Amino acid sequence: MRQLLLFIYNYRAFFVFLVFESLSAFLIVQNQNYHKAAFINSSNVLVGSVVETTTNVSDYFSLKSQNEVLSIEIATLKERLALFEEQVDATQVAGSSKDTLYNYLSAKVVNNSFRQLNNYLTLNKGIKDGILANQGVIGVDGIVGKIRSASKNFSIVVSLLHTDFLVSAVHNRSGTFCTTNWDGRDPGFANLLYVPRHVFLNKGDSVTTSGYNSIFPADQLVGIVEEINTSQNATFHDIRIKLATDFSQLNYVTVVENKLAVQKDSLEQNAAAIN
Repeated sequence: MRQLLLFIYNYRAFFVFLVFESLSAFLIVQNQNYHKAAFINSSNVLVGSVVETTTNVSDYFSLKSQNEVLSIEIATLKERLALFEEQVDATQVAGSSKDTLYNYLSAKVVNNSFRQLNNYLTLNKGIKDGILANQGVIGVDGIVGKIRSASKNFSIVVSLLHTDFLVSAVHNRSGTFCTTNWDGRDPGFANLLYVPRHVFLNKGDSVTTSGYNSIFPADQLVGIVEEINTSQNATFHDIRIKLATDFSQLNYVTVVENKLAVQKDSLEQNAAAIN
């Protein structure tokens, strides 16, 4: 306390100057309309700037919870959309307009590699949440991969950016079935295989899942045709597609459960064994 009083005493002239300076400014603002208006405008700008900064900081720290809510809503909407499509489809597989063929579960990506030759993701959902091997994983923009294995609380996803992962796809404009496979180079692009050379393609054509396997529902976006090359004696086009999913920006994904996957796969395996 003594040091504080001593400091004030030593700089008393300066503090007296500040008091009179403040009083003078107050009197000018109070009695001069121009200065009063300028002061109010400046105050509004300062207060607005502080409020905006505070709001931005608050919004930033709330992004995590907002993203999680949005991810859950997206999964719910996908399930409702699938139910609606089956209700209006006379050839629905489930055979009941009250139930959908797929379940959708939101999950957070807690680990993600996309620069290796064979890449994987880790999700914060596992067996206790209903996640099992070979379930499809999709993002907001397109497909992501499939579940490889799961523990009680976590699951491992084989990324689309895996050189051994083949995706049954379709070139939408022509209806030609084909296969998507990543070649281990650029994480933004993949190869589209087995499109016959007589099929006419354009840059910008969309490629989606075919629905022929039990992993992904049909019509999930895989990518967009980016480059087309055809050798003179080649049987198929050499096609590069730009992947719909940006794997460097993945935060939340949706795991897709095909309720009839086990039944379908078992029947197909039995048929193959007979042959």
